[in-house]
Amino acid sequence: MKKIVSLFLTLCMLLSLSFSFAEELKDTWTPDDYTAAADIRTETASDFTGKTVILHSNDVHGQIDGYALIAGLRTYFQDLGATVILADMGDFSQGDPAVNLSRGENAVEMMNAAKYDVATLGNHEFIYGYDQLTQNLSKATFSVLCANVRLEKTGELLYPATKMIETESGLKLGFFGLATPETVRKVNPALIKSLTFSQGDELYRDAQEAVDSLEGADLIIGLTHLGVDEESREAGYRSLDLYRNVKGIDLLLDGHSALTMTVCENGEPIQSAGTKFAAIGVVVIDNETKVIEDRYLLPTALGSKLFSFVPVDPDVRNVSDTIISYVDTIYGTAFATSEAELNGERNPGVRTEETNMGDLIAESMIWYVVKEGGLEQAEPNAVVGIVNGGCIRASIHVGDVTRNDINKVLPFGNTVSVTYVKGSELLEVLEASTFNSPEAFAGFPQTSGIEWTLDTTKPYDAGEVYIRDGQPTDYNAPASINRVTISKINGEPFDPEATYALVTNDYCAVGGDTYNVLANCSYTFDTGVAMDVALIGYIQDVLEGKIPADYANPKGNLTIIQ
Repeated sequence: MKKIVSLFLTLCMLLSLSFSFAEELKDTWTPDDYTAAADIRTETASDFTGKTVILHSNDVHGQIDGYALIAGLRTYFQDLGATVILADMGDFSQGDPAVNLSRGENAVEMMNAAKYDVATLGNHEFIYGYDQLTQNLSKATFSVLCANVRLEKTGELLYPATKMIETESGLKLGFFGLATPETVRKVNPALIKSLTFSQGDELYRDAQEAVDSLEGADLIIGLTHLGVDEESREAGYRSLDLYRNVKGIDLLLDGHSALTMTVCENGEPIQSAGTKFAAIGVVVIDNETKVIEDRYLLPTALGSKLFSFVPVDPDVRNVSDTIISYVDTIYGTAFATSEAELNGERNPGVRTEETNMGDLIAESMIWYVVKEGGLEQAEPNAVVGIVNGGCIRASIHVGDVTRNDINKVLPFGNTVSVTYVKGSELLEVLEASTFNSPEAFAGFPQTSGIEWTLDTTKPYDAGEVYIRDGQPTDYNAPASINRVTISKINGEPFDPEATYALVTNDYCAVGGDTYNVLANCSYTFDTGVAMDVALIGYIQDVLEGKIPADYANPKGNLTIIQ
Protein backbone atom coordinates (compact mmCIF):
# COMPACT_ATOMS: atom_id res chain seq x y z
CA MET A 1 0.00 0.00 0.00
CA LYS A 2 2.88 2.38 0.80
CA LYS A 3 4.30 1.72 -2.66
CA ILE A 4 0.94 2.47 -4.27
CA VAL A 5 0.56 5.73 -2.33
CA SER A 6 4.13 6.72 -3.21
CA LEU A 7 3.54 6.03 -6.90
CA PHE A 8 0.28 7.98 -6.80
CA LEU A 9 1.98 11.04 -5.25
CA THR A 10 4.75 10.81 -7.80
CA LEU A 11 2.18 10.76 -10.60
CA CYS A 12 0.45 13.83 -9.20
CA MET A 13 3.76 15.69 -9.36
CA LEU A 14 4.30 14.56 -12.95
CA LEU A 15 0.84 15.66 -14.01
CA SER A 16 1.48 19.12 -12.60
CA LEU A 17 4.32 19.68 -15.07
CA SER A 18 4.03 21.44 -18.41
CA PHE A 19 1.48 20.60 -21.07
CA SER A 20 4.22 19.55 -23.46
CA PHE A 21 5.43 16.93 -21.01
CA ALA A 22 1.85 15.72 -20.56
CA GLU A 23 1.70 15.25 -24.31
CA GLU A 24 4.72 12.95 -24.05
CA LEU A 25 2.76 10.79 -21.61
CA LYS A 26 -0.20 10.59 -23.95
CA ASP A 27 -1.10 7.07 -25.08
CA THR A 28 1.96 5.45 -23.51
CA TRP A 29 0.48 3.87 -20.41
CA THR A 30 0.26 0.14 -19.71
CA PRO A 31 -2.27 -1.55 -17.39
CA ASP A 32 0.38 -1.54 -14.67
CA ASP A 33 0.66 2.25 -14.97
CA TYR A 34 -3.06 2.71 -14.38
CA THR A 35 -3.04 0.42 -11.36
CA ALA A 36 0.08 1.97 -9.85
CA ALA A 37 -1.38 5.47 -10.16
CA ALA A 38 -4.76 4.58 -8.64
CA ASP A 39 -5.72 6.35 -5.41
CA ILE A 40 -6.44 3.36 -3.16
CA ARG A 41 -7.33 4.00 0.46
CA THR A 42 -8.20 1.96 3.53
CA GLU A 43 -10.00 4.67 5.45
CA THR A 44 -12.46 7.48 4.82
CA ALA A 45 -13.51 10.76 6.39
CA SER A 46 -15.75 10.54 9.45
CA ASP A 47 -18.45 13.03 8.41
CA PHE A 48 -20.30 13.15 5.10
CA THR A 49 -23.04 15.57 6.06
CA GLY A 50 -23.99 17.63 3.01
CA LYS A 51 -22.38 15.16 0.62
CA THR A 52 -23.60 12.83 -2.08
CA VAL A 53 -21.52 9.67 -2.51
CA ILE A 54 -21.55 7.49 -5.63
CA LEU A 55 -20.39 3.92 -5.00
CA HIS A 56 -19.57 2.03 -8.16
CA SER A 57 -18.63 -1.43 -9.38
CA ASN A 58 -17.73 -2.94 -12.74
CA ASP A 59 -16.83 -6.29 -14.28
CA VAL A 60 -18.26 -8.20 -11.31
CA HIS A 61 -18.48 -11.38 -13.43
CA GLY A 62 -20.57 -13.34 -10.96
CA GLN A 63 -18.70 -12.56 -7.72
CA ILE A 64 -22.07 -12.21 -6.03
CA ASP A 65 -20.83 -12.30 -2.42
CA GLY A 66 -19.39 -8.84 -3.08
CA TYR A 67 -22.83 -7.25 -3.28
CA ALA A 68 -23.18 -7.52 0.51
CA LEU A 69 -19.99 -5.45 0.75
CA ILE A 70 -21.14 -2.57 -1.43
CA ALA A 71 -24.53 -2.62 0.32
CA GLY A 72 -22.76 -2.48 3.70
CA LEU A 73 -20.64 0.39 2.47
CA ARG A 74 -23.78 2.23 1.36
CA THR A 75 -25.19 1.94 4.90
CA TYR A 76 -21.86 3.11 6.32
CA PHE A 77 -21.85 6.34 4.28
CA GLN A 78 -25.54 6.94 4.95
CA ASP A 79 -24.92 6.65 8.69
CA LEU A 80 -22.24 9.33 8.31
CA GLY A 81 -24.73 11.70 6.69
CA ALA A 82 -24.34 11.06 2.96
CA THR A 83 -26.88 10.54 0.23
CA VAL A 84 -25.68 7.41 -1.60
CA ILE A 85 -26.12 6.31 -5.22
CA LEU A 86 -25.04 2.85 -6.43
CA ALA A 87 -23.89 2.41 -10.04
CA ASP A 88 -22.48 -0.45 -12.12
CA MET A 89 -20.59 -0.34 -15.40
CA GLY A 90 -21.53 -3.74 -16.83
CA ASP A 91 -20.34 -7.33 -17.18
CA PHE A 92 -22.35 -8.52 -14.20
CA SER A 93 -24.22 -11.35 -15.99
CA GLN A 94 -21.53 -13.94 -16.69
CA GLY A 95 -18.28 -15.35 -15.33
CA ASP A 96 -19.12 -17.65 -12.41
CA PRO A 97 -21.56 -20.56 -11.97
CA ALA A 98 -23.42 -18.38 -9.43
CA VAL A 99 -24.78 -16.36 -12.37
CA ASN A 100 -24.02 -18.61 -15.36
CA LEU A 101 -26.44 -21.30 -14.19
CA SER A 102 -29.35 -18.83 -14.32
CA ARG A 103 -28.09 -17.24 -17.56
CA GLY A 104 -27.56 -13.94 -15.76
CA GLU A 105 -30.83 -13.69 -13.86
CA ASN A 106 -29.17 -14.18 -10.46
CA ALA A 107 -26.96 -11.16 -11.09
CA VAL A 108 -30.01 -8.94 -11.51
CA GLU A 109 -31.52 -10.42 -8.34
CA MET A 110 -28.36 -9.53 -6.42
CA MET A 111 -28.24 -5.98 -7.78
CA ASN A 112 -31.88 -5.52 -6.80
CA ALA A 113 -31.09 -6.77 -3.30
CA ALA A 114 -28.16 -4.35 -3.00
CA LYS A 115 -30.44 -1.53 -4.23
CA TYR A 116 -28.47 -0.29 -7.21
CA ASP A 117 -29.78 2.89 -8.80
CA VAL A 118 -28.25 2.86 -12.29
CA ALA A 119 -26.21 0.56 -14.52
CA THR A 120 -25.01 0.26 -18.07
CA LEU A 121 -24.42 -2.84 -20.21
CA GLY A 122 -21.18 -4.72 -20.80
CA ASN A 123 -20.54 -7.07 -23.69
CA HIS A 124 -21.09 -10.05 -21.39
CA GLU A 125 -24.70 -8.98 -20.82
CA PHE A 126 -25.34 -9.98 -24.45
CA ILE A 127 -23.75 -13.44 -24.50
CA TYR A 128 -27.02 -15.23 -23.73
CA GLY A 129 -28.76 -13.35 -26.50
CA TYR A 130 -31.23 -10.51 -26.87
CA ASP A 131 -34.23 -12.44 -25.53
CA GLN A 132 -32.47 -13.54 -22.33
CA LEU A 133 -31.05 -10.05 -21.79
CA THR A 134 -34.44 -8.38 -21.96
CA GLN A 135 -36.02 -11.10 -19.82
CA ASN A 136 -33.38 -10.65 -17.11
CA LEU A 137 -33.49 -6.87 -17.08
CA SER A 138 -37.28 -6.75 -17.09
CA LYS A 139 -36.91 -7.73 -13.42
CA ALA A 140 -34.42 -4.97 -12.60
CA THR A 141 -35.43 -2.38 -10.03
CA PHE A 142 -32.53 -0.18 -11.15
CA SER A 143 -32.36 1.94 -14.31
CA VAL A 144 -30.43 0.54 -17.28
CA LEU A 145 -28.85 3.23 -19.47
CA CYS A 146 -27.35 2.71 -22.91
CA ALA A 147 -27.15 5.41 -25.59
CA ASN A 148 -25.64 3.35 -28.42
CA VAL A 149 -27.55 0.06 -28.76
CA ARG A 150 -30.68 0.03 -30.92
CA LEU A 151 -33.27 -2.33 -32.30
CA GLU A 152 -32.33 -2.97 -35.91
CA LYS A 153 -35.87 -2.90 -37.28
CA THR A 154 -37.02 0.37 -35.73
CA GLY A 155 -33.82 2.18 -34.77
CA GLU A 156 -35.19 2.72 -31.27
CA LEU A 157 -32.83 2.57 -28.32
CA LEU A 158 -32.89 -0.75 -26.50
CA TYR A 159 -32.73 1.13 -23.18
CA PRO A 160 -32.91 4.85 -22.31
CA ALA A 161 -29.74 6.82 -22.93
CA THR A 162 -29.92 8.99 -19.81
CA LYS A 163 -31.34 9.47 -16.34
CA MET A 164 -31.44 12.56 -14.13
CA ILE A 165 -31.23 11.89 -10.41
CA GLU A 166 -32.11 14.78 -8.11
CA THR A 167 -31.22 14.37 -4.45
CA GLU A 168 -33.14 15.81 -1.49
CA SER A 169 -30.57 18.62 -1.34
CA GLY A 170 -31.46 19.68 -4.88
CA LEU A 171 -28.26 18.32 -6.46
CA LYS A 172 -28.98 17.22 -10.04
CA LEU A 173 -26.80 14.45 -11.42
CA GLY A 174 -27.12 13.53 -15.08
CA PHE A 175 -26.11 9.98 -16.02
CA PHE A 176 -25.71 8.42 -19.46
CA GLY A 177 -24.61 4.92 -20.45
CA LEU A 178 -22.57 3.34 -23.26
CA ALA A 179 -21.73 -0.27 -24.16
CA THR A 180 -18.58 -1.13 -26.10
CA PRO A 181 -19.12 -1.36 -29.88
CA GLU A 182 -16.70 -4.30 -29.73
CA THR A 183 -19.64 -6.38 -28.53
CA VAL A 184 -20.37 -7.21 -32.18
CA ARG A 185 -17.14 -9.23 -32.38
CA LYS A 186 -17.05 -10.47 -28.81
CA VAL A 187 -20.48 -12.09 -28.84
CA ASN A 188 -22.04 -14.72 -31.10
CA PRO A 189 -23.55 -12.56 -33.88
CA ALA A 190 -26.54 -14.87 -34.25
CA LEU A 191 -27.67 -13.96 -30.74
CA ILE A 192 -27.64 -10.18 -31.27
CA LYS A 193 -28.64 -9.93 -34.93
CA SER A 194 -31.73 -7.91 -33.98
CA LEU A 195 -29.52 -5.20 -32.45
CA THR A 196 -27.16 -2.56 -33.83
CA PHE A 197 -24.22 -1.01 -31.98
CA SER A 198 -23.04 2.45 -32.98
CA GLN A 199 -19.67 2.25 -34.68
CA GLY A 200 -16.88 4.76 -35.26
CA ASP A 201 -17.78 8.42 -34.86
CA GLU A 202 -21.42 7.42 -34.27
CA LEU A 203 -20.38 6.46 -30.75
CA TYR A 204 -19.25 10.02 -30.05
CA ARG A 205 -22.39 11.40 -31.69
CA ASP A 206 -24.65 9.29 -29.47
CA ALA A 207 -22.71 10.28 -26.37
CA GLN A 208 -22.77 13.98 -27.27
CA GLU A 209 -26.53 13.86 -27.86
CA ALA A 210 -26.98 12.17 -24.49
CA VAL A 211 -24.85 14.78 -22.74
CA ASP A 212 -26.63 17.65 -24.47
CA SER A 213 -30.02 16.22 -23.46
CA LEU A 214 -29.09 16.42 -19.77
CA GLU A 215 -29.69 20.15 -19.67
CA GLY A 216 -29.85 21.50 -16.14
CA ALA A 217 -27.64 18.84 -14.59
CA ASP A 218 -25.08 20.09 -12.09
CA LEU A 219 -22.73 17.30 -13.07
CA ILE A 220 -22.76 14.87 -16.00
CA ILE A 221 -21.39 11.40 -15.34
CA GLY A 222 -20.88 8.72 -17.97
CA LEU A 223 -21.40 5.09 -17.10
CA THR A 224 -19.28 3.41 -19.76
CA HIS A 225 -18.17 -0.09 -20.62
CA LEU A 226 -15.37 0.93 -22.96
CA GLY A 227 -12.05 0.43 -21.16
CA VAL A 228 -8.61 1.61 -22.13
CA ASP A 229 -7.29 -1.53 -23.85
CA GLU A 230 -4.65 -1.08 -26.50
CA GLU A 231 -6.68 -3.19 -28.94
CA SER A 232 -9.44 -0.56 -28.80
CA ARG A 233 -7.17 2.37 -29.66
CA GLU A 234 -7.29 2.20 -33.47
CA ALA A 235 -11.09 2.18 -33.61
CA GLY A 236 -11.29 4.96 -31.02
CA TYR A 237 -13.46 2.96 -28.65
CA ARG A 238 -11.59 3.63 -25.42
CA SER A 239 -13.10 5.72 -22.64
CA LEU A 240 -10.09 8.00 -23.16
CA ASP A 241 -11.14 8.58 -26.77
CA LEU A 242 -14.70 9.27 -25.72
CA TYR A 243 -13.66 11.86 -23.16
CA ARG A 244 -11.42 13.63 -25.66
CA ASN A 245 -14.15 13.78 -28.32
CA VAL A 246 -17.28 14.60 -26.33
CA LYS A 247 -17.80 17.94 -24.57
CA GLY A 248 -19.50 18.43 -21.22
CA ILE A 249 -18.53 15.25 -19.36
CA ASP A 250 -17.46 15.80 -15.75
CA LEU A 251 -16.55 12.19 -14.92
CA LEU A 252 -16.48 8.78 -16.57
CA LEU A 253 -17.03 5.66 -14.49
CA ASP A 254 -15.67 2.89 -16.66
CA GLY A 255 -15.54 -0.87 -17.10
CA HIS A 256 -14.30 -3.48 -19.61
CA SER A 257 -10.55 -3.31 -18.96
CA ALA A 258 -11.09 -4.52 -15.37
CA LEU A 259 -8.45 -2.09 -14.09
CA THR A 260 -8.19 -0.31 -10.77
CA MET A 261 -7.72 3.29 -11.88
CA THR A 262 -8.58 6.81 -10.79
CA VAL A 263 -6.43 8.82 -13.18
CA CYS A 264 -5.52 8.42 -16.84
CA GLU A 265 -2.64 9.28 -19.13
CA ASN A 266 -3.13 13.03 -19.15
CA GLY A 267 -5.21 13.40 -16.01
CA GLU A 268 -8.54 12.52 -17.62
CA PRO A 269 -11.24 11.99 -14.93
CA ILE A 270 -11.91 8.31 -15.56
CA GLN A 271 -12.34 5.85 -12.71
CA SER A 272 -12.70 2.07 -12.58
CA ALA A 273 -12.83 -0.39 -9.69
CA GLY A 274 -11.07 -3.47 -11.04
CA THR A 275 -13.00 -6.71 -11.32
CA LYS A 276 -14.96 -9.09 -9.10
CA PHE A 277 -15.25 -6.50 -6.33
CA ALA A 278 -11.49 -6.25 -5.88
CA ALA A 279 -12.33 -2.67 -5.00
CA ILE A 280 -15.35 -0.39 -4.75
CA GLY A 281 -15.20 3.05 -6.28
CA VAL A 282 -16.08 6.15 -4.28
CA VAL A 283 -17.02 9.58 -5.67
CA VAL A 284 -17.75 12.34 -3.14
CA ILE A 285 -19.79 15.36 -4.28
CA ASP A 286 -20.46 18.47 -2.19
CA ASN A 287 -24.17 19.28 -2.33
CA GLU A 288 -23.69 23.03 -1.85
CA THR A 289 -20.86 23.76 -4.28
CA LYS A 290 -22.00 20.95 -6.61
CA VAL A 291 -18.45 19.85 -7.37
CA ILE A 292 -16.68 16.52 -7.12
CA GLU A 293 -14.40 17.04 -4.15
CA ASP A 294 -12.88 13.55 -3.81
CA ARG A 295 -12.50 10.27 -5.72
CA TYR A 296 -10.79 7.03 -4.70
CA LEU A 297 -11.06 3.25 -4.45
CA LEU A 298 -11.65 1.12 -1.36
CA PRO A 299 -10.21 -2.43 -1.53
CA THR A 300 -12.38 -5.27 -0.26
CA ALA A 301 -10.07 -8.21 0.45
CA LEU A 302 -9.40 -7.44 4.11
CA GLY A 303 -11.09 -10.32 5.91
CA SER A 304 -14.74 -11.10 6.50
CA LYS A 305 -15.68 -7.41 6.59
CA LEU A 306 -15.06 -4.72 4.02
CA PHE A 307 -13.09 -2.81 6.67
CA SER A 308 -13.15 -2.99 10.44
CA PHE A 309 -15.70 -0.14 10.47
CA VAL A 310 -18.00 -1.33 7.69
CA PRO A 311 -20.56 -4.07 8.33
CA VAL A 312 -21.54 -6.56 5.66
CA ASP A 313 -25.21 -6.14 4.83
CA PRO A 314 -26.80 -9.28 6.35
CA ASP A 315 -29.91 -9.27 4.17
CA VAL A 316 -27.91 -9.05 0.96
CA ARG A 317 -25.47 -11.69 2.23
CA ASN A 318 -28.43 -14.03 2.89
CA VAL A 319 -29.52 -13.67 -0.74
CA SER A 320 -26.05 -14.46 -2.10
CA ASP A 321 -25.54 -17.33 0.36
CA THR A 322 -28.82 -18.90 -0.77
CA ILE A 323 -27.80 -18.69 -4.43
CA ILE A 324 -24.28 -20.01 -3.78
CA SER A 325 -25.61 -22.90 -1.69
CA TYR A 326 -28.03 -23.88 -4.45
CA VAL A 327 -25.33 -23.71 -7.12
CA ASP A 328 -22.94 -25.75 -4.96
CA THR A 329 -25.62 -28.42 -4.56
CA ILE A 330 -26.24 -28.54 -8.30
CA TYR A 331 -22.52 -28.76 -9.05
CA GLY A 332 -21.98 -31.51 -6.50
CA THR A 333 -24.83 -33.69 -7.79
CA ALA A 334 -24.24 -36.26 -10.54
CA PHE A 335 -25.78 -35.15 -13.84
CA ALA A 336 -24.31 -37.92 -16.00
CA THR A 337 -22.40 -41.19 -16.01
CA SER A 338 -19.36 -42.29 -17.99
CA GLU A 339 -18.73 -45.75 -19.40
CA ALA A 340 -15.24 -44.70 -20.50
CA GLU A 341 -12.11 -43.59 -18.71
CA LEU A 342 -11.36 -40.18 -20.24
CA ASN A 343 -7.68 -39.27 -20.34
CA GLY A 344 -6.96 -35.74 -19.18
CA GLU A 345 -3.43 -36.44 -17.96
CA ARG A 346 -0.47 -34.43 -19.16
CA ASN A 347 2.04 -37.03 -20.38
CA PRO A 348 1.21 -39.35 -21.93
CA GLY A 349 -1.95 -37.43 -22.52
CA VAL A 350 -3.32 -34.10 -23.68
CA ARG A 351 0.12 -32.49 -24.09
CA THR A 352 1.63 -35.26 -26.19
CA GLU A 353 -1.05 -37.11 -28.19
CA GLU A 354 -4.68 -37.26 -29.19
CA THR A 355 -6.85 -38.29 -26.24
CA ASN A 356 -10.49 -39.22 -25.89
CA MET A 357 -10.91 -36.30 -23.47
CA GLY A 358 -9.56 -33.89 -26.06
CA ASP A 359 -11.89 -35.35 -28.69
CA LEU A 360 -14.92 -34.94 -26.43
CA ILE A 361 -14.13 -31.34 -25.49
CA ALA A 362 -13.40 -30.25 -29.08
CA GLU A 363 -16.61 -31.90 -30.28
CA SER A 364 -18.65 -30.19 -27.55
CA MET A 365 -17.31 -26.77 -28.51
CA ILE A 366 -18.25 -27.25 -32.16
CA TRP A 367 -21.69 -28.52 -31.15
CA TYR A 368 -22.33 -25.51 -28.96
CA VAL A 369 -21.42 -22.95 -31.61
CA VAL A 370 -23.39 -24.73 -34.36
CA LYS A 371 -26.40 -25.10 -32.04
CA GLU A 372 -26.43 -21.39 -31.21
CA GLY A 373 -25.93 -20.36 -34.84
CA GLY A 374 -23.51 -17.65 -35.93
CA LEU A 375 -21.54 -19.69 -38.48
CA GLU A 376 -23.21 -18.38 -41.63
CA GLN A 377 -19.79 -17.65 -43.11
CA ALA A 378 -18.81 -21.33 -43.27
CA GLU A 379 -20.35 -24.51 -44.64
CA PRO A 380 -21.08 -27.19 -42.01
CA ASN A 381 -18.31 -29.40 -43.39
CA ALA A 382 -15.83 -26.55 -43.02
CA VAL A 383 -16.11 -26.26 -39.22
CA VAL A 384 -13.25 -27.68 -37.14
CA GLY A 385 -12.23 -27.58 -33.51
CA ILE A 386 -8.93 -27.19 -31.67
CA VAL A 387 -8.27 -26.95 -27.95
CA ASN A 388 -4.80 -26.60 -26.43
CA GLY A 389 -3.91 -29.47 -24.11
CA GLY A 390 -2.78 -27.07 -21.38
CA CYS A 391 -6.33 -26.00 -20.58
CA ILE A 392 -7.33 -29.61 -19.76
CA ARG A 393 -6.37 -30.41 -16.17
CA ALA A 394 -8.01 -33.67 -15.04
CA SER A 395 -9.39 -37.02 -16.14
CA ILE A 396 -12.92 -38.36 -15.79
CA HIS A 397 -13.31 -41.84 -14.38
CA VAL A 398 -15.92 -44.48 -15.08
CA GLY A 399 -19.07 -43.87 -13.04
CA ASP A 400 -21.01 -40.81 -11.93
CA VAL A 401 -20.01 -37.40 -13.31
CA THR A 402 -20.75 -34.11 -11.52
CA ARG A 403 -20.39 -30.54 -12.70
CA ASN A 404 -17.55 -30.23 -10.20
CA ASP A 405 -15.78 -33.04 -12.09
CA ILE A 406 -16.15 -31.10 -15.32
CA ASN A 407 -14.95 -27.93 -13.61
CA LYS A 408 -11.78 -29.78 -12.52
CA VAL A 409 -11.19 -30.80 -16.12
CA LEU A 410 -11.66 -27.20 -17.34
CA PRO A 411 -10.90 -25.00 -14.31
CA PHE A 412 -9.80 -21.76 -15.95
CA GLY A 413 -13.11 -20.39 -17.20
CA ASN A 414 -11.88 -20.21 -20.81
CA THR A 415 -14.66 -19.39 -23.23
CA VAL A 416 -15.61 -20.82 -26.61
CA SER A 417 -14.44 -18.65 -29.52
CA VAL A 418 -14.62 -18.78 -33.29
CA THR A 419 -12.08 -17.53 -35.78
CA TYR A 420 -12.03 -17.91 -39.55
CA VAL A 421 -8.76 -19.19 -41.00
CA LYS A 422 -7.35 -20.16 -44.36
CA GLY A 423 -6.23 -23.74 -44.73
CA SER A 424 -2.62 -22.55 -44.83
CA GLU A 425 -3.11 -20.80 -41.48
CA LEU A 426 -4.62 -23.97 -40.01
CA LEU A 427 -1.49 -25.82 -41.11
CA GLU A 428 0.69 -23.21 -39.42
CA VAL A 429 -1.27 -23.57 -36.16
CA LEU A 430 -0.73 -27.34 -36.11
CA GLU A 431 2.92 -27.12 -37.17
CA ALA A 432 3.79 -24.45 -34.59
CA SER A 433 1.86 -26.10 -31.78
CA THR A 434 3.64 -29.43 -32.21
CA PHE A 435 7.15 -27.95 -32.45
CA ASN A 436 8.15 -29.69 -29.21
CA SER A 437 6.71 -33.11 -30.02
CA PRO A 438 7.28 -35.83 -28.96
CA GLU A 439 8.06 -33.92 -25.73
CA ALA A 440 5.09 -32.54 -23.80
CA PHE A 441 3.87 -29.02 -24.55
CA ALA A 442 0.85 -27.14 -23.19
CA GLY A 443 -0.10 -25.88 -26.65
CA PHE A 444 -0.40 -29.38 -28.13
CA PRO A 445 -3.62 -29.38 -30.21
CA GLN A 446 -6.55 -31.64 -29.43
CA THR A 447 -8.71 -31.55 -32.56
CA SER A 448 -12.06 -32.42 -34.08
CA GLY A 449 -12.96 -32.55 -37.77
CA ILE A 450 -9.31 -32.64 -38.85
CA GLU A 451 -7.55 -35.78 -40.10
CA TRP A 452 -3.85 -35.03 -39.83
CA THR A 453 -0.41 -36.56 -39.47
CA LEU A 454 2.54 -35.42 -37.35
CA ASP A 455 5.98 -36.73 -38.30
CA THR A 456 8.20 -36.24 -35.24
CA THR A 457 11.18 -37.82 -37.02
CA LYS A 458 11.60 -34.58 -38.92
CA PRO A 459 13.07 -31.49 -37.21
CA TYR A 460 10.99 -28.40 -36.58
CA ASP A 461 12.04 -25.70 -39.05
CA ALA A 462 12.18 -22.73 -36.67
CA GLY A 463 11.72 -19.36 -38.34
CA GLU A 464 11.33 -15.88 -36.90
CA VAL A 465 10.22 -15.36 -33.33
CA TYR A 466 6.49 -14.77 -32.95
CA ILE A 467 5.65 -11.21 -31.89
CA ARG A 468 2.60 -10.57 -29.74
CA ASP A 469 1.45 -7.10 -28.65
CA GLY A 470 4.73 -5.71 -29.93
CA GLN A 471 6.84 -8.01 -27.77
CA PRO A 472 8.79 -11.16 -28.74
CA THR A 473 7.33 -14.43 -27.45
CA ASP A 474 9.15 -17.61 -26.43
CA TYR A 475 8.14 -19.36 -29.65
CA ASN A 476 9.30 -19.39 -33.26
CA ALA A 477 7.02 -19.45 -36.25
CA PRO A 478 7.62 -22.35 -38.64
CA ALA A 479 9.81 -21.33 -41.58
CA SER A 480 8.22 -24.17 -43.51
CA ILE A 481 5.52 -26.80 -43.00
CA ASN A 482 7.44 -30.08 -42.96
CA ARG A 483 6.16 -32.09 -39.97
CA VAL A 484 2.38 -31.75 -40.34
CA THR A 485 0.07 -32.75 -43.15
CA ILE A 486 -3.72 -32.50 -43.27
CA SER A 487 -5.49 -35.09 -45.40
CA LYS A 488 -9.16 -34.38 -44.82
CA ILE A 489 -11.52 -31.91 -43.17
CA ASN A 490 -14.72 -33.62 -42.03
CA GLY A 491 -14.15 -36.35 -44.59
CA GLU A 492 -13.46 -34.02 -47.54
CA PRO A 493 -10.10 -33.17 -49.11
CA PHE A 494 -8.16 -30.43 -47.37
CA ASP A 495 -7.68 -27.18 -49.29
CA PRO A 496 -4.94 -24.78 -48.09
CA GLU A 497 -6.74 -21.91 -49.88
CA ALA A 498 -10.18 -22.61 -48.43
CA THR A 499 -11.66 -20.79 -45.43
CA TYR A 500 -12.49 -22.82 -42.33
CA ALA A 501 -14.38 -21.87 -39.18
CA LEU A 502 -12.07 -22.79 -36.32
CA VAL A 503 -13.80 -23.27 -32.97
CA THR A 504 -11.28 -22.87 -30.17
CA ASN A 505 -11.01 -21.11 -26.81
CA ASP A 506 -10.48 -17.43 -26.06
CA TYR A 507 -6.85 -18.02 -25.03
CA CYS A 508 -5.85 -19.57 -28.33
CA ALA A 509 -8.00 -17.15 -30.35
CA VAL A 510 -5.92 -14.18 -29.19
CA GLY A 511 -2.62 -15.93 -29.93
CA GLY A 512 -1.82 -17.73 -26.67
CA ASP A 513 0.99 -20.31 -26.61
CA THR A 514 1.97 -20.96 -30.25
CA TYR A 515 -1.36 -19.91 -31.76
CA ASN A 516 0.00 -16.51 -32.77
CA VAL A 517 -1.41 -16.66 -36.29
CA LEU A 518 -4.97 -16.61 -34.89
CA ALA A 519 -4.45 -13.19 -33.32
CA ASN A 520 -4.16 -11.71 -36.81
CA CYS A 521 -7.25 -13.30 -38.34
CA SER A 522 -9.73 -10.80 -39.69
CA TYR A 523 -12.88 -12.18 -38.09
CA THR A 524 -13.15 -13.62 -34.60
CA PHE A 525 -15.89 -13.66 -32.01
CA ASP A 526 -16.06 -14.95 -28.47
CA THR A 527 -19.33 -16.64 -27.47
CA GLY A 528 -18.60 -15.71 -23.85
CA VAL A 529 -19.78 -19.17 -22.82
CA ALA A 530 -17.36 -21.15 -20.69
CA MET A 531 -15.98 -24.38 -22.11
CA ASP A 532 -17.28 -26.38 -19.15
CA VAL A 533 -20.81 -25.10 -19.84
CA ALA A 534 -20.55 -26.25 -23.47
CA LEU A 535 -19.19 -29.64 -22.39
CA ILE A 536 -21.95 -30.16 -19.82
CA GLY A 537 -24.58 -29.21 -22.41
CA TYR A 538 -23.12 -31.65 -24.94
CA ILE A 539 -23.10 -34.51 -22.45
CA GLN A 540 -26.68 -33.76 -21.39
CA ASP A 541 -28.29 -32.96 -24.75
CA VAL A 542 -26.33 -34.99 -27.30
CA LEU A 543 -25.08 -37.92 -25.23
CA GLU A 544 -28.27 -37.92 -23.14
CA GLY A 545 -26.39 -37.98 -19.86
CA LYS A 546 -24.17 -40.95 -20.66
CA ILE A 547 -20.64 -40.85 -22.05
CA PRO A 548 -20.66 -44.15 -23.97
CA ALA A 549 -17.98 -46.80 -24.19
CA ASP A 550 -17.40 -45.56 -27.76
CA TYR A 551 -15.17 -42.91 -26.14
CA ALA A 552 -12.89 -45.51 -24.57
CA ASN A 553 -10.32 -44.80 -27.30
CA PRO A 554 -9.41 -41.66 -29.26
CA LYS A 555 -11.29 -41.11 -32.52
CA GLY A 556 -8.16 -41.42 -34.65
CA ASN A 557 -7.99 -37.80 -35.82
CA LEU A 558 -4.20 -37.75 -35.44
CA THR A 559 -1.52 -40.13 -36.67
CA ILE A 560 1.93 -39.67 -35.11
CA ILE A 561 5.06 -40.95 -36.83
CA GLN A 562 7.97 -41.37 -34.43
